[in-house]
Amino acid sequence: MPSAILESAEDMAAGTILVVDDEPKVCDLLRAYLERSGYGVLCATDGVTALEVVERRHSDLVLLDLNLPGMDGLEVCRALRQRSSVPIIMLTARDEEADRVVGLELGADDYVTKPFSPREVVARVKAVLRRRDPSVDNRRAMVLTDLVVDPSRYEVTYRDKPLRLTSREFAIIEFLARNQGHVYSRTQLLDHVFGIDFEGYERTIDAHIKNIRQKMLEASPDTPTPLTTVRGVGYKLEAGTNAQSDTQA
Repeated sequence: MPSAILESAEDMAAGTILVVDDEPKVCDLLRAYLERSGYGVLCATDGVTALEVVERRHSDLVLLDLNLPGMDGLEVCRALRQRSSVPIIMLTARDEEADRVVGLELGADDYVTKPFSPREVVARVKAVLRRRDPSVDNRRAMVLTDLVVDPSRYEVTYRDKPLRLTSREFAIIEFLARNQGHVYSRTQLLDHVFGIDFEGYERTIDAHIKNIRQKMLEASPDTPTPLTTVRGVGYKLEAGTNAQSDTQA
């Protein structure tokens, strides 16, 4: 008998969610709430089966338990990111912040700590999918003088040179471009861009901003970048505004 059970529901208008958890009761509980909200649900009880499902079936989002037997959730997350950009929300009962940080740095979009409210999980799913919504209104290119952010093509160019951004860097620059001139703190960026309420992860925003700036400077070494630090407050993107130093906001 196989070590993993795959269960499926008909795809619904809201999308299909893959739940990866070795506890059948958790899968059943989440399926009930997700289907009630209009989602189709697939379930896998181990990492290997989860990767096989992603290869064979379309999933709009993966709910991934970190504490899986054999191939643990972090390994699954790493493997998923090598082959897919599907959104990932981690489910974890672990107390160690390091595990959650590693998962986020591997490319997970959000996390929920066990024991959790199924309604909260559904809300997180909706929030992550809403941020990935490819509707026309949200995918128009934004031009800020020398910077062009084109969500429909997932491209950013600066002074006519393409910037090779990670998914998180792209998400930050897209959000700041949509809100040109507005200043956002690290916490606000985590909340608005990633939907993550996690103080231990705030400082990584600084690293993302620094990396974005560095790539802009590599594209145009003699031009101050439009990505600005407002000392003691946060960051903003504004055409025609010289960037401040990389001192902490």
